Amino acid sequence: MRTRWSRGEPDVSVVIPVVERHGDLAQLYGEFAAELARLGLTAEVIFVVDDHLREAVPALREIQAAPEQPIEIVLLGGPFGESAALTTGFHRARAERIVTLAAYFQVEPAGLRAALQELDGGADLVVGRRHPRIDSPFNRLQTRLFHGLVHHLTHTGFHDLSCGFKVMKRRVARELSLYGGLHRFIPLLALHRGFAVREIAVPQRREDRATRYHGTPTYVGRLLDILNIFFLTKFTRTPLRFFGLLGAALFALGCGIDLVAVLEKVFFATGISDRAVLLLGVLLMVLGVQTLSLGLIGEIIIFTHARHVRDYRIAEVIKNPPRPELAPVSQEPGLDDTGMGGALQAS
Repeated sequence: MRTRWSRGEPDVSVVIPVVERHGDLAQLYGEFAAELARLGLTAEVIFVVDDHLREAVPALREIQAAPEQPIEIVLLGGPFGESAALTTGFHRARAERIVTLAAYFQVEPAGLRAALQELDGGADLVVGRRHPRIDSPFNRLQTRLFHGLVHHLTHTGFHDLSCGFKVMKRRVARELSLYGGLHRFIPLLALHRGFAVREIAVPQRREDRATRYHGTPTYVGRLLDILNIFFLTKFTRTPLRFFGLLGAALFALGCGIDLVAVLEKVFFATGISDRAVLLLGVLLMVLGVQTLSLGLIGEIIIFTHARHVRDYRIAEVIKNPPRPELAPVSQEPGLDDTGMGGALQAS
């Protein structure tokens, strides 16, 4: 089935970043376009291709050449990653509802209906969760460990942040600031901005069953991304709370170590000048002061730029309805508030 496109603003914008790997893009496009047509929605599809995956462009051009199925292909000038690709697609999207998909099959297209219903029912962002999972036990173990750490640090209950299937309102996409590996944490960033985020279960595709092994740098990078999102959602506006607590703990530990060394010198006549533990205590105190100073500098920067930083979102403005009894009383022509017209001026 072919989607009949409108020349005006489409009902849905579909953003597909082609950055790490991709599957059969023609099949992916065809199945989701058919589902959108079945739902009676017009759509635009934006493929954002990273520079090192240029080999995907010819296949996309073949799809683009199909009559009445125009798509937009955006080729990035370098290996900028998924965050940059999504940001590019968000800025080019014209519809009020935006759907993001991975460049390979993760979920069944039939999940679009439920996600759009949730969005129309009051959610600002709907996150897909591949459920039930039919992939390998190793994949599921990786997912549990990843989300267990995220849950512990952020106290959120998402189950599949790595799923590329998301449906959001355009104002959510426009307020997201994505870079590095933050594309995996779009639901957390949206929650932090005050948007309503819901997670729905979507059947997983059989093509997504392959076991995925990653190298050590990838796992270390994921861990750093988790720490990054933890800091961004907790201490971006109050860096002194993080660095101050850490600095105070280091300083207190250093003081305690040196105090023990001094007490041993006083009561047990133990030598102190040649003990490495004394230097360790001094080092910890210095490190604590430096960490605390870093938090103070961060607070000064935040205070200086506070007028330019908006860390809140206005959900709605409700004005008083017009009241006829408070309307101004019309005056007769030629009379001012004194009822004397221009007599005073004439005199």
